Amino acid sequence: MVCVGAPLVLVGEKWVRLGKPGTAQLTPGDVILGGLFEVHYSSVFPNCSFSFFVYFRFDTPGFRHAMTMAFAIDEINKNSKLLPNVTLGYSLYDNCATLDIGFSAALSLASGQEEQFRLLENCSGTPSVVGIVGDPFSTFSIAASSVLGLFKLPIVSYFATCSCLSDRQRFPSFFRTIPSDAFQVRAMIQILKHFGWTWVGLLVSDDDYGLHVSRTFKSDFLQLSGGCLAYSEILPWEDHPNEYKKIVDLMVRSTARVVIVFAHQIHLIHLMKEVRENITKHAWIASEAWTLVGGLHTPEFMPFLGGTLGIAIRRGEIPGFRDYLLKINPEEQNSANNMVKQFWEDTFHCRFSANWLEAGGTVCTGEEELRNAETELLDVTELRPEYNIYKAVYALAHALDDMLHCVPGRGPFIGHTCATLQKLEPWQLMYYLEKVNFTTPFGDQVFFDENGDALPIYDIMNWLWLPDGSTKVQNVGEVKRSVFKGEELTLDENKIFWNFKSNEPPTSVCSKSCPPGTHIARERGKPVCCFDCIPCSEGKISNNTDSLECTSCPEDFWSSPQRDHCVLKRTEFLSYHEPLGICLTTTSLLGTFICTVVLGIFTYHRSTPMVRANNSELSFLLLVSLKLCFLCSLLFIGRPRLWTCQLRHAAFGISFVLCVSCILVKTMVVVAVFKASKPGGGTNLKWFGAIQQRGAVLVLTSIQAAICTAWLVSSSPTPHKNTQYHNDKIVYECAIGSTIGFAVLLGYIGLLAILSFLLAFLARNLPDNFNEAKFITFSMLIFCAVWVAFVPAYVNSPGKYADAVEVFAILASSFGLLVALFGPKCYIILLKPERNTKNAVMGRETTNFYQANLLWSTAGVSNSRPRGPVSCRF
Repeated sequence: MVCVGAPLVLVGEKWVRLGKPGTAQLTPGDVILGGLFEVHYSSVFPNCSFSFFVYFRFDTPGFRHAMTMAFAIDEINKNSKLLPNVTLGYSLYDNCATLDIGFSAALSLASGQEEQFRLLENCSGTPSVVGIVGDPFSTFSIAASSVLGLFKLPIVSYFATCSCLSDRQRFPSFFRTIPSDAFQVRAMIQILKHFGWTWVGLLVSDDDYGLHVSRTFKSDFLQLSGGCLAYSEILPWEDHPNEYKKIVDLMVRSTARVVIVFAHQIHLIHLMKEVRENITKHAWIASEAWTLVGGLHTPEFMPFLGGTLGIAIRRGEIPGFRDYLLKINPEEQNSANNMVKQFWEDTFHCRFSANWLEAGGTVCTGEEELRNAETELLDVTELRPEYNIYKAVYALAHALDDMLHCVPGRGPFIGHTCATLQKLEPWQLMYYLEKVNFTTPFGDQVFFDENGDALPIYDIMNWLWLPDGSTKVQNVGEVKRSVFKGEELTLDENKIFWNFKSNEPPTSVCSKSCPPGTHIARERGKPVCCFDCIPCSEGKISNNTDSLECTSCPEDFWSSPQRDHCVLKRTEFLSYHEPLGICLTTTSLLGTFICTVVLGIFTYHRSTPMVRANNSELSFLLLVSLKLCFLCSLLFIGRPRLWTCQLRHAAFGISFVLCVSCILVKTMVVVAVFKASKPGGGTNLKWFGAIQQRGAVLVLTSIQAAICTAWLVSSSPTPHKNTQYHNDKIVYECAIGSTIGFAVLLGYIGLLAILSFLLAFLARNLPDNFNEAKFITFSMLIFCAVWVAFVPAYVNSPGKYADAVEVFAILASSFGLLVALFGPKCYIILLKPERNTKNAVMGRETTNFYQANLLWSTAGVSNSRPRGPVSCRF
């Protein structure tokens, strides 16, 4: 296999055509492994007749890659534990960095050459090659694997990274020891996440490598880190200044300060031609394709590319490899070893052809000292692709070894058979290759997953620009995927050089993070990384950065002023500790105390006419009921509980009915007495004796008690947390349960009060001395006015103020009754004792004397009724 086209070299001022480079290097063995390497790469030169010469330059790193495979096979052959009694051979081909040559080389390896591949008479025998190491290019590997995969011939690439090659349906026999671009993308995303970069630019090459990466990066970047692309551009292969200038202008205009480039050295060279000083504000992230390319680590590019973070293939160590390279000598190698001869010619600038001497060149002797030569071949400090080649060869060797250790009758194939070298099928070796698991001398574990990908690991490199102007690419971390921990990023930030005055990593976000208490509001038509931060509404919080939405607080909680956490809602009820509650409580106790004092006064002066007049028993009962009215208001103050909710309205309703009933009966007695003083009216007094009065009060009060009982049994008032009045606090109140029950309770009190008022109003003009009708009228007027005003005020008062209104109505009406009914009497008893006599109470008139006796009789006090008019006094 050779590169198409004879190479040209420059001698003096003339191009001289040489022999064809790139023939295959073959070393025989029991089992042959194939290898595809880039030992030459082509350059095209025009001549004066506008035709083109193809010049194939020798690639020393590519030759070192081929020698790595030769070294690994030589090392395996010397290992008595791995493949004992089996000698590995190799057939190495040069793909010349050209697709058609690489594809033809792969087919040649698979089909074999006549002088190498002999079948036995029964058409059995070992295949020409049982596995291939290579190709280094993704596009070449796609082409070769599409065909060779049909025959299940294992291909183990050391440099093809396209994620598309992980598709086992398209490429069932493809394996690789280098991580795929899918992991390279994820590794870069780990770096972006580490520095908080969510707004970046992406530049890719116009080939399978770049285009596949572009699709993977766009989807994974958003999914894994929530980031998005400010722009995504394709770098052309040719030097198109206008295209590159447009890309650079786009980078300058963009707010993204991080640029990720999945491309090759030639793309970066073209791009840097258009870069100006303003690009120094950008941080560059390099793919493995150009991270370690020495042609870019120059003073010309470092002002722009200094501080670049790059993904690099895992560096490994291969003991004894340099000594093996030093032993290379074209005279000691196989005659077909054109690769070694071409390396020798390129290194020592000589030729093995006698024609070269005639052309003025130096002829190679083969005795040149390689140790003293200036060549990249001997630089084994950064073995990265070589380490992958080393692992690929050992993977195939371990698969062969496992296959040869198969016990007949216990094999994995049909009938529990085992594979043999004499009848080896490629798919049988692939079966064992899928199950390979070994550890290299460097300590790395090698095995393949279900997609044929090895356990991925990358080194993270940083381009350091030293003060003396020199450059250095240093290792600052690694990113790998472990079986148990998943993807792990290890980064030593103290070692990273940033190409900025602050020597700090840049900030590259479209929108700053939304702090807790806000949520992201995306704008239509913009990337998801560009958003506004909107404060959470009341009652909702966000306690994380960049929350997509705010969450509602639980029922008993409310959002803090910062909207970053929920706080327990403030509770509100008419409390004993607040000024309003203290005032109402004090007023209630004051009213109770006054009732007690009045009751004491009346008890102490119970034998006086002022107390005894008009049934003193009702007066005492009225004072007790007023005292209960004052005390029942205390049930409306304090945290509502079940028993207070049930008792407050019942106590209020019964107390006031008892009070109003006493007033009603007193009013009816007054009216009846004055009507009885008229001719024929005495017969009505038999219905207004002391017993009848007590019975009337009891019956009227019992009706209210029955109403309260029915209310409590059917729909009892209960404590209720009301959140309708205020969102940020809970109003504790008593739900009345049944509105009808509450209305009937108030209506019954109002009915009795109106009857008392009407009767008292009708009797207001009766003689003054024994007439309480005026005081009752005034007291009931106050009572009705208070409770008429109470209804709208109660309905329109929220929360605790509704309870305060009801307490105020209770206290106001109670004080009105107390002052109007007992104020004048206490005034006479305490301050005008001369008027607290029978004569003063009864007056001088005969009519008054007669009426007074009637009043005394209704109160149960005996008096002699005169038989005729009498004009004398008591």
